[in-house]
Order: sequence, then C-alpha cells, then structure tokens
Amino acid sequence: MTLEEAKQAVVDDFAMFDEWLDKYEYIISLGKNLEPFPEEKKTEDRLIPGCQSRVWLDCEAKDGRLWFTADSDAIITKGIISLLISVYSGRSAEETAGDDFAFVNEIGLSENLSPTRANGLSSMIATIKKTALDNVGR
Repeated sequence: MTLEEAKQAVVDDFAMFDEWLDKYEYIISLGKNLEPFPEEKKTEDRLIPGCQSRVWLDCEAKDGRLWFTADSDAIITKGIISLLISVYSGRSAEETAGDDFAFVNEIGLSENLSPTRANGLSSMIATIKKTALDNVGR
C-alpha cells in the first residue's frame, strides 16, 4: 500500500463514524491493538517531548525503511500514536520526511482534541518527521 493509499484508508475509516465519540472509541481500539512495547525501551531518550502523557517512540532503520514502535501511558494518546505509526512505519525516510501529514487535519483530529492533546499530536508528528529527516540518505 502506498503512503497516499494508507492516508486515504485512515480518512475513509474516520468517515464511517458520524459522531466524535465513536471516533474516539475507534482511536482507543487502535491503541489497544498496538503491539507490546518492551519495558526496556521506555527510556527518556525515546520519550516524545511536549506531550502531557508519556509517549515513547522507537525507530529502527532496516532495508531503507523506517520501522516505528510506540507506547503511551494514556489510552487516547496510545491510539493516536498507533494511528500515526500505522501510516508511516515501513516507509522510506525520504517519503516520511517529505509528507505534510495533512490527513490528520482532514479527519479533524487536531480540532477535536483538548489543547494539551492537540499539542501532543503536534509533538508526535514533529518527532516522526525529525526521525525521518535524521535518517534521510542513510
């Protein structure tokens, strides 16, 4: 699946729900299905700065692609990071670094989060982009 197809799939998934309460429940279910994150990787250097809750992001570059894993101590935040890594994990650094992440606004996520969670979302996106930029050309 291309990056554009993955982003469109998220937009389509969110379009199935009329109410934001249902969309929140969907986000929570994404978090519950996130692969377990090893306790030994829950280190300060993997914490995403700017998030009210604790969010850990790890990235492994392999075969020209970035593979993200993540966890959070807050269920909604865990769902949000799960959503992001489901789209960007397995992509090249160049593809991720060059993306505008506009699908997040298209689904209305930022505007339907509390200000602190919206700031956390921005920090998650910035960290994923920075990680990708740091790996361009490697």
